[in-house]
Amino acid sequence: MSEQSRRPRRPAKPYRRPQRDPVRVLAFEALRAVDERDAYANLVLPPLLRKAREKGDFDVRDAALATELVYGTLRRQGTYDAVIAACVDRPLREVDPPVLDVLSLGAHQLLGTRIPTHAAVSASVELARVVLGDGRAKFVNAVLRKIAQDDLQGWLEKVAPPYDEDPEDHLAVVHSHPRWVVSALWDSLGGGRAGIEELLAADNERPEVTLVARPGRATTAELLREEAAVPGRWSPYAVRLAEGGEPGAVEAVHEGRAGVQDEGSQLVALALANAPLDGPDGKWLDGCAGPGGKAALLGALAAERGAVLLASEKQPHRAGLVAKALHGNPGPYQVVAADGTRPPWRPGTFDRVLVDVPCTGLGALRRRPEARWRRRPEDLDNFAPLQRGLLRTALDSVRVGGVVGYATCSPHLAETRAVVADVLKQRPDTDLIDARPLLPGVPDLGDGPDVQLWPHVHGTDAMYLALIRRTA
Repeated sequence: MSEQSRRPRRPAKPYRRPQRDPVRVLAFEALRAVDERDAYANLVLPPLLRKAREKGDFDVRDAALATELVYGTLRRQGTYDAVIAACVDRPLREVDPPVLDVLSLGAHQLLGTRIPTHAAVSASVELARVVLGDGRAKFVNAVLRKIAQDDLQGWLEKVAPPYDEDPEDHLAVVHSHPRWVVSALWDSLGGGRAGIEELLAADNERPEVTLVARPGRATTAELLREEAAVPGRWSPYAVRLAEGGEPGAVEAVHEGRAGVQDEGSQLVALALANAPLDGPDGKWLDGCAGPGGKAALLGALAAERGAVLLASEKQPHRAGLVAKALHGNPGPYQVVAADGTRPPWRPGTFDRVLVDVPCTGLGALRRRPEARWRRRPEDLDNFAPLQRGLLRTALDSVRVGGVVGYATCSPHLAETRAVVADVLKQRPDTDLIDARPLLPGVPDLGDGPDVQLWPHVHGTDAMYLALIRRTA
């Protein structure tokens, strides 16, 4: 009998079942919904968190961690893709999307949080065992151990091209934006490297929750009694929840007397409401009213002046959201589901008209980080006819002496100044109004007459506004 045959066999290790971590499983489920269904994280995550709390799986810290994992991963997806690509032996398109989501979550914990390296790797591998199986968990383990060999700055030096050789691609990798978005934002912003770096960095920061006290229904003093609430920067109706928080837990928000609304969005509505008119001021129109934030603020302002608001939204389900936002408005209003390019109202009906047109949403990448990966340059061509058509109809809908506000939540020149210039070229019966004095106290508004807000300058979404008076 050989020596080897006499040696006692080691007993096989008993199989250890993977431990389910509710926080990381929820984060994974949210990322899969974003990828598979083109869902938005800000719509997917709240019901998942609510369900977890109801089951008793989550406390406040768990919810905060899950939120950070989801949004942090989505914001830095481009950077993490470049790092992961350097650590696998195949093109990323050949890695199964669920595996890539687990790797991205792990990369964010390693490179974008203070979670210790060993904990980030082990937790991610355990997640892979739960949602992918033991076989693919070994692949996840191998890749994450490679990523763990350096910090974020070290990886950026390896995977980002030098700025001097390719400025746009360098910024795209370092700040996790598609190259075409970097180029477009840089064109809109102008200036040198510092400004665009500050803007891209601001897109990757977690935005504060901003509330609006709807006039006649709630006051800022009431909202400021909330924990960690501070006044808004520019809007007299704004209150910021500096440490985040759950807006739905605020009594005035729950009752519809206040709402969640970015301060830039508030400023657009206020500027239109305060623009000087020639003649009466009794009929207002929000021509693209969904989901209802601006309509609710305009409706409250109109009620204070005895004016009537008509809120129009093409999509019936979004018109329902507008009706919900306006419910309880102190003055008269009407909500209709109508196509703003073929409206049911007669020309020259309104004194004030707002059209916050559908757009790429590149001004709200802080809140919808996944939009940067979802949008394509060709989307601009798809939106262009609609944006011009809505502005033309808005100018037809306002009476002589009345004012139209054209707004977008995008700073892309093709969606802002190009649209206004193209339409007004064919409308000698209009004049641009200087919008800057109608945003009192707001600095750095440029040369006018239109206004472009910026996250890194004003702390708002990148809202654009042009005010136009019908003259003949």
